[in-house]
Amino acid sequence: MDMQPVDSYLREIIATIRPLRPAQLPIAEADGAVLAADASAAWPLPSFDNSAMDGYAVRAADLTGASADHPVTLPVDGEVAAGDTGQHAVAPGRCVRIMTGALLPDGADAVVPVEWTDAGTQTVRISQEPKLGNAIRRAGDDASPGDLLLPAGTRLGPAQIGVLAAAGHGVVLTRRRPRVTVISTGNELAEPGSPLVPGRIWDSNSYMLAAAARAAGCETTRHQTLGDEPELVLASVEQAAAASDLLVTSGGVSMGGEHDVVKAALTKLGTVTFRKVAMQPGMPQGFGLIGPAATPIFTLPGNPVSAFVSFRLFVEPAIRLLQDLPPQRQAARRATLAESVRSPENKRSFLRGVLSDSGAEVTPLTGQSSHQIASLARATVLIVIPEQVTSLAAGEVVEVLELP
Repeated sequence: MDMQPVDSYLREIIATIRPLRPAQLPIAEADGAVLAADASAAWPLPSFDNSAMDGYAVRAADLTGASADHPVTLPVDGEVAAGDTGQHAVAPGRCVRIMTGALLPDGADAVVPVEWTDAGTQTVRISQEPKLGNAIRRAGDDASPGDLLLPAGTRLGPAQIGVLAAAGHGVVLTRRRPRVTVISTGNELAEPGSPLVPGRIWDSNSYMLAAAARAAGCETTRHQTLGDEPELVLASVEQAAAASDLLVTSGGVSMGGEHDVVKAALTKLGTVTFRKVAMQPGMPQGFGLIGPAATPIFTLPGNPVSAFVSFRLFVEPAIRLLQDLPPQRQAARRATLAESVRSPENKRSFLRGVLSDSGAEVTPLTGQSSHQIASLARATVLIVIPEQVTSLAAGEVVEVLELP
């Protein structure tokens, strides 16, 4: 079987994935969702003139020349607290005590912070002259009606949800977080924390890939590990497809292996194609659509580093496309090699490395085999070596892909 170039395979994935349908979500449930329409301000933000500090609402002209040596004393006509919707006014030569966020009384054109005063309640002695508009938040000084708050395509995080709430948006049109199910297969797998016998290994892939999917913004389900039984794998995959927007399996896809259980199971569906991709690690790959909803499925290699690199290169772009985002979260950056590297001919290599604090230099890690997950855990980047290059010397410039 000829090897498919990395870029060709990625283009195939990009051409296949379709965004999730937009749906209205309450903002309390919209964390991690992506706006499907612009969100604009319907009202001024803030919606009324209010105090930025605890203090006294005044007419600035009444305090001309006020200082520590020559304080000005004003009568206090009551108090206005945040949330008070009553009508209040400041008469010439008088003031009103005011709390942070409270509606500015009519006639007031400045707020004197309580720290400039003796904090009086009947009368107050003020020892500093305020500027016109001091400590006042004017209506609309953050946003005016019609202003764009967030454009379509914005992923909603804490600050974005905060501004939507502040602007009165109770629900928003979004593409929700994709639902991803991760399944690891193999008779050799044991649950971490359980006793281990010779010939078995603890399952790391399902935990790693589920964490990667969560980091990519998904609601993630980790399926229990499956043995090498094609019918069980097929039934589990079909069931998961009905409840997921994207499936990821690991293991059982090597080329020609007797126990390639995922390949054997999914071949019966006739919708998943398996191929060799010209890359290292991660050569054996499978991708297709399954089930009535045409759910995308990625069948990744079983070696943990191969699975992780494959997720970063192929699954993560698909997840972004489900939310109608550009497939790449960031462009590759460039750095200088601290040490020489080698790469197999006609394959694009992705070597584990550590980027310097300055970001200018990258050091390849020892332990580049596809099973060596310890070096993956230390890596901060993948060093990209092009297909036509078999070696690079220290000091040469390479592309690096940052890891989450």
